[in-house]
Amino acid sequence: MSWTQINSKMIEVPASDGVLARHGSMLAYKGEVVFAPTAGSGGVGGFVGRMVRGEQVSMMQVQGQGTVLLGHAGLNIEILDGGGEQIIVEADRLLAYDNSKQAATRSLSQASGGGGGGGLRGALRGAVTGAVTGQGMWTTVLTGPGGVAVLSHGPVFSLPVGGGEVKVDPQAFVCAVGQVKVEVSANVGFREMTGRGSGEGIQLKCSGSGKVYVQASEQKL
Repeated sequence: MSWTQINSKMIEVPASDGVLARHGSMLAYKGEVVFAPTAGSGGVGGFVGRMVRGEQVSMMQVQGQGTVLLGHAGLNIEILDGGGEQIIVEADRLLAYDNSKQAATRSLSQASGGGGGGGLRGALRGAVTGAVTGQGMWTTVLTGPGGVAVLSHGPVFSLPVGGGEVKVDPQAFVCAVGQVKVEVSANVGFREMTGRGSGEGIQLKCSGSGKVYVQASEQKL
């Protein structure tokens, strides 16, 4: 991987490798470079996007002979090289990934059964989970060789996962690398529904083997 960290908020990537980058993230480039929107689930390198409550995150194909500077909204950027391991990224925080990677989009609330439980308590969990995590929290799952760049509010910190669960605030979660299973864990009731709870009734439960990256902020993009 030949990606370069220019500073905490800017990276340089070679266009010759073929890169999928967040739409609008190009800051400058040198050489002959073409930027093309991806379209449909069969787009080159896989289409990463979603439409939830009118929100959409889309990627563009970057190819050519030259280098491109990428950044977004003055946010911090972390370059990850998982050595081919699976990387699960909170979808809004994905800046760029190598064209050689396979991508899929998944809702954590769906993967976790929508908060679990039946009857009124199950309905409460589902409603609060969606509200707190942002419409169920969409993630992008990346597999295969190549680099990945993610966005955060401030520097990220990695926590090892293994030998026990690690629980993370959904809005502090940036990504997980390795054989890590990420699920929504909800323990909510009427206090959370009426705004009188601690605000910590929803967490992301990370188990397996690998690392989870968190930011020192609960601010969403």
